[in-house]
Amino acid sequence: MSTNVVILGAKGRMGNTLVNMALADSELNLVGVCEREGNTGGMDYDGCLTSDCLEDLLPKVPGAVIVDFTAPASSVAMAKIAAKHGSPAVIGTTGLDKDQQEELAEYAKETPIFWAPNMSVGVNVLLKVLPELVKALGEDYDMEMVETHHKMKKDSPSGTALKLAQCLAEARGWEYDDVKKHCRDGIIGERPQKEIGVQTLRGGDVVGDHTMYFFGPGERIEVTHRAHSRETFASGALRAAKWLSGQKPGKLYAMADIF
Repeated sequence: MSTNVVILGAKGRMGNTLVNMALADSELNLVGVCEREGNTGGMDYDGCLTSDCLEDLLPKVPGAVIVDFTAPASSVAMAKIAAKHGSPAVIGTTGLDKDQQEELAEYAKETPIFWAPNMSVGVNVLLKVLPELVKALGEDYDMEMVETHHKMKKDSPSGTALKLAQCLAEARGWEYDDVKKHCRDGIIGERPQKEIGVQTLRGGDVVGDHTMYFFGPGERIEVTHRAHSRETFASGALRAAKWLSGQKPGKLYAMADIF
């Protein structure tokens, strides 16, 4: 049975990728697209509703899974509307702070909600295997990360970088907020052993690169993930939409739940 989906921000770079991939997927029905007021022109898909108001659109497509890669405040507002109508929602938005994540978790008690700052299968497999590497290497290895994205990206560090760095900290038994170092400048002194540096590069049209460094005595290990296209993330989100359509409310789902 096919899954009905609604794409938010359908004219954006990610939204347009999602629309095209949903239209090409025989297991999906694109039943609705939504854009901000005054920006709905040119969205003409056969059998698909177009709207600038999600609140008005959802009653016309009951049970459709919303897919959202917009912005933190917009995604939280969407989740509130989704909970009101009982519509499942897949969120790939990055940059959500702790309060916004907790708010999503509250709405997830009312309707199935899935959130992942990175939808790629590769990154989520890394999140499973990195703790083993950290524990095997031991505390003599300093951990650092560099993340690179296109110049239009608004949040820094990226949501993926934060998730990976938090994974490294947890593997050491550290609280990430106590050990993070997102910027270094001037006379900073020696690097503390209990620290994880995450540095940001922005430029061009880079989809997303993340390199984790493990600096040890006499050697260095580098683990890199490179996303070659937005289709990587869109594919993961649409896979999540198919899976989420059969789930019940009660928790904020993530990629680990699919695996």
